[in-house]
Amino acid sequence: MEKITKEKLIELLNKDLALEYTACVQYTQHQGVLKGAMYQSIQKELIIHAQEELAHATTIAAQIDYLGGFPTVDMPTPKTSKQNETMLKQDLEGENDAIARYIVRIKQAEELNLYHLAQQLRNILAVEQEHAMDLEQALGK
Repeated sequence: MEKITKEKLIELLNKDLALEYTACVQYTQHQGVLKGAMYQSIQKELIIHAQEELAHATTIAAQIDYLGGFPTVDMPTPKTSKQNETMLKQDLEGENDAIARYIVRIKQAEELNLYHLAQQLRNILAVEQEHAMDLEQALGK
């Protein structure tokens, strides 16, 4: 891993922020389209996930500003499907990506002695891991 700079970290955090926006929108859309009694439990959970992703975005935006950056409002297009299982797999893929990114981001923050940021990212990481567990359970994994 190459040496991280504060400017590069802000750039990466903005990418994370954009993906948190996407996750919030994607979860909101997916919970609205999931069909069938067997998905009622996870449907309710996706509403909570969407709210938690928005909280992550709020935290990351505040950290970017604190570091002297400008929080993005751009975001990648959310993934959609009309198939229940496909939606849940899309959500799980997003969570696994977030988990991998935040593990790296925590190390980068600590490399710059930004322990407050590292702690905020650990809190987010723990929630992302819970999301992945919820989705894996809903998918029977």
